[in-house]
Amino acid sequence: MLKKLKHLTLATAMLLSTSAMAGPYDPYKGETLVVNFPAHPHYNAVMKILPEFTKETGINVEVDQLPYLKMRERQTLELAQDEGEYDLVAYVVFSKADYVYADQLENLARYFMNPKLADPNYDADDLIDGYVYNIGFAGGNKGYLEGKTGSLFGIPYGSETSVLGYRKDIFDKHGLKVPETYDELLKTACAIPQLEPGMGGLSSRAASGHHASHAFLLHLAPLGGRVFDDNWNPIVNNAQGVQAANALKTIVECGPEGAASFGFGEALGSFLNGDTAMFLDTTVVAGQINDPDKSKVVGKVGWAMHPMGTRRGSQTGGFGIGIPKNAEHKEAAFLLMQWLTSKKADKLVALAGGNPSRFSTHADAEVNAKFPHMATFGEALKYADPDWRPIIPVWGKINADLGTTLSKVLTEGLDVQEALDGVAERTKGVMNEAGYYTWN
Repeated sequence: MLKKLKHLTLATAMLLSTSAMAGPYDPYKGETLVVNFPAHPHYNAVMKILPEFTKETGINVEVDQLPYLKMRERQTLELAQDEGEYDLVAYVVFSKADYVYADQLENLARYFMNPKLADPNYDADDLIDGYVYNIGFAGGNKGYLEGKTGSLFGIPYGSETSVLGYRKDIFDKHGLKVPETYDELLKTACAIPQLEPGMGGLSSRAASGHHASHAFLLHLAPLGGRVFDDNWNPIVNNAQGVQAANALKTIVECGPEGAASFGFGEALGSFLNGDTAMFLDTTVVAGQINDPDKSKVVGKVGWAMHPMGTRRGSQTGGFGIGIPKNAEHKEAAFLLMQWLTSKKADKLVALAGGNPSRFSTHADAEVNAKFPHMATFGEALKYADPDWRPIIPVWGKINADLGTTLSKVLTEGLDVQEALDGVAERTKGVMNEAGYYTWN
C-alpha cells in the first residue's frame, strides 16, 4: 500500500511539474486567428514574418489584407456586430477616437496584468513614446493622449514620423548645408530652382482637403503652434498658424511644376523621379526611395531630422493594432499582438522592410548595416509629437475645412490671416455643437 502511494505521489508530482512547465502558447495551439491588415509596405513585411509566429506558437493566422480606406469601411461594419470576424485589427490613427468612443476596442490593461499572457521581458519602455501615445492611448490629456486618466487600447505597428530627405549629389554640387532650422529650410527650398533650373526645392502635399491640411500641420507643430488651446478654443489663426501657412505657401511656390495640386503620391513621385531636391514627410517612403524599380534617385538621398522651428516636433501617424471587443479569440490575439511588437519580431519586420516601433531596433547594428537611415530615424523619433494634430471624433470635419481653405490660399490667393480666421470661426461652431464647451 505504501509502495503504491509512493508511486501515486511521484506521478502526481510529475504531472504538476509538467503542468508548471507548460508554455504560454500551449492552451492556444491549433487556434486560427483572423486579422485585418492594410495593403501597406509595413504590413507587406509583416506577411513575411508571420510564418515564424505560427512555427513558434502553433497558432495559425489568416490575414484579410485590404486598401486602408476599404479596411476602415470593413472594420466599421465588423466592429458593430455582436460577434465579429476579426481577432486583431490594424487601424489607422484617425480611427482611434471613433473606435474607443464607441467602445469597440479592448482595454489592454487586463491582458498585461495576466501573468499567463504577459511576457515579463516585453520591455514596454523601449516602445517609441510618441507612437504609443498617438496610436494607443485614450482617456488621458485632451481625451486622446497619455495622462493619469488614460488607458492603452492599441500598440503602434506600422507607425511613422516625418524626416527630411535630400539629394546628396545636388547639395554637394552647390555646397549647400542640410537645413537644420525652418529659416534654412525655406531659404534652401527657394535657392534650388535658381541653382538647378527645372528642379523644385521641396516636394510637399498641397492638394485641396486632407493633403493641404496635413502639410500645414507638419509645419505648425515645430513652429510652436497648435490647433486648439487647453480649453478647446481654436488658435489655428494665431501668429504661429499664419507662419505655418506662409511656410507651406513658400514651399509650394518654390516647388516643382504643379505642386499646388500634389497629393502624397504626386509629391513622392516628384522626388522619386528626381524633379525635386528635398522631401519632408513620412518615414514610410524610405523603402521606395531605395527601390531601383520605383526610384531614379537610389543612392543619392541622405536623411536628416525634421528641421527645428521654436521646438522639435516631427509628426506621428500610421497604424496601430488592437483587439476588437467582439473578437472570438482575444487571449490568443493578445499573444500575437505581443509577439509582433516584441524586440525579436520588431527587428525581424525591420529587416524585412517594415517600420520598427522600438528605439532598440533603430539602434540595432544589423538593422543599421542593412538600412543606414534607421539611425537617423531613431534620433528623429525622440521628438515625435503625439499632439501635432488632434485626434477627436469631429476632427474629420474640421480637417476637411482646413484643407479646402488652405488650398484657396495656395491656388486663389486668399489672404492667409483671413483664411485661418474663417477656419477658426467655423471650428468653434463645430466644437460647440459637439459639446466641447458644455463645462465652460
